[in-house]
Amino acid sequence: METIYIPQLAKAPEQTDHVQVKEYFPALETLTPVQGSLQVTHRGNYLEVSAHVETIVTLTCDRCLQQYNHRLSIDPVELIWLEEPDEDEDELLVEREVPLEDLVETISPQGYFKPDEWLYEQLCLEIPQRQICDAACAGIQIDPQDVEPPTDRRWASLEALRKQISN
Repeated sequence: METIYIPQLAKAPEQTDHVQVKEYFPALETLTPVQGSLQVTHRGNYLEVSAHVETIVTLTCDRCLQQYNHRLSIDPVELIWLEEPDEDEDELLVEREVPLEDLVETISPQGYFKPDEWLYEQLCLEIPQRQICDAACAGIQIDPQDVEPPTDRRWASLEALRKQISN
């Protein structure tokens, strides 16, 4: 997927770029390619990015450890502000107060928008935190007859002596 040069997007018809998506992302293991569409619109001092994409991922159930397929279908919309990065942003401060208005996504108005990275991030955010294959999943089934009581090897010598005395 090609990056979008922001000054060129501002000169495009209706200041909009439509991208058809049908590809695999190397960092996201999917059964099917990520398919759908993405739209990036230049609105002067911000970009409006929206998409509709879907794919199928294989997840592992947290209860029974079986793998199952899960459909990811997302319709994200995000506003990304266009402003030059601060000069002192490169300083690595251990502790710094961040004002609420700084908690927004920003990129340079003379830079590039990378739709593949944006879509990857949106898909990762949609992967469920609790991965349960079915609401009725009972988890790993353990046969109580197969379960041996835990033994403490420190008591092994005493257990051997007890068996000798009882015989």
